[in-house]
Amino acid sequence: MSHPLNTQLPRIDEARLVEIRSQAERLGRVEGAGIQPAGAPFPKASSATGYYGIHMLKEPEWNWAIPLYFFVGGAAGSAGVIATMADWAGGNRQLAREARLLALGGGALSGALLVYDLGKPSRFLNMLRVIKPQSPMSMGAWVLTAFSSATAAAAFADLVSNHWNGLPVRVMGGSAKLFSALFGMPFSNYTGVLIGATAIPVWHKKIDSLPIHFGMSGLQAAASLLELMGHEDSTALNLLGMFSAGMETWEGIKIESKNERELKPLKEGVSGWITRAGGLFSGPVPLALRAIATMNGSRRTRRAAAWSGVVGSLLTRYGWMRAGHASAQDWRIPLDIPEDSAVVAELLSKPKKPQAKAIE
Repeated sequence: MSHPLNTQLPRIDEARLVEIRSQAERLGRVEGAGIQPAGAPFPKASSATGYYGIHMLKEPEWNWAIPLYFFVGGAAGSAGVIATMADWAGGNRQLAREARLLALGGGALSGALLVYDLGKPSRFLNMLRVIKPQSPMSMGAWVLTAFSSATAAAAFADLVSNHWNGLPVRVMGGSAKLFSALFGMPFSNYTGVLIGATAIPVWHKKIDSLPIHFGMSGLQAAASLLELMGHEDSTALNLLGMFSAGMETWEGIKIESKNERELKPLKEGVSGWITRAGGLFSGPVPLALRAIATMNGSRRTRRAAAWSGVVGSLLTRYGWMRAGHASAQDWRIPLDIPEDSAVVAELLSKPKKPQAKAIE
């Protein structure tokens, strides 16, 4: 039985072969449609369609737990810093202890979310076998472990001090609170470094500001959550909320004012809607509400600002993650190919250079 393609191939005589050789020698190419095998036409790689319609960069494989991990970790790290600062200021012990409990719970939940994404606990433990200073992921695992351990020790010291506040307890508590704050600061914003150090265009474009952006978002969430826990009369928390909301507003202005192709996923499509909503609820809205609450002393307005800050911080994380997926699908950016269709058409219309003749 003959192959099915054999019946579709035209017969080529010797005269046609001589003609093809002559044309190749004169023009450096062979014109004509050629043979169309079964299944043709096949997709072709070009500057207009990419490599067979497949984008070059791999989309992030993180599931829904990682943006939530970014949010929880940012709030927990900032809460740890707030707890230590409140302890050192000595004005509000209740705020310090509740902020520390928030940090402790956030650290535990962060570990659980990370293990869930990894699949099993042993993979997280394997990340602690080595320290790679050049790897944000490796350093993040160690920062999470150190922050959670220090915060747990500080919370334990607080508990013991209620019954006995001897020198060993004070030394352990003071040291643990110091390290909780020291590791809480990078824990609140290292995720911005983590995604900014990748090849995803929209993330890499903002590598300089993402750590600050995520850090301010985490501070906004921590201050807002503490206010919703009953500390809406705290002037310090309100000032922290206004400062972080102001910084988030400035970041949104910078993103909207720049017409750069790498930032399009932050302004267009589903990712654009989520990111802009997150920026609105974590920036201008809570900033305005906090200013109003400062003038009229309204607790209801203050709580509305806190809810806005929490929702905005959460949406910000999911918006940036969705933008990363959309950015990875744009194959033109890694190749630095112009987006303008006229430019692309010009590239396609250029004649191909003739191939060098083989040396006989």
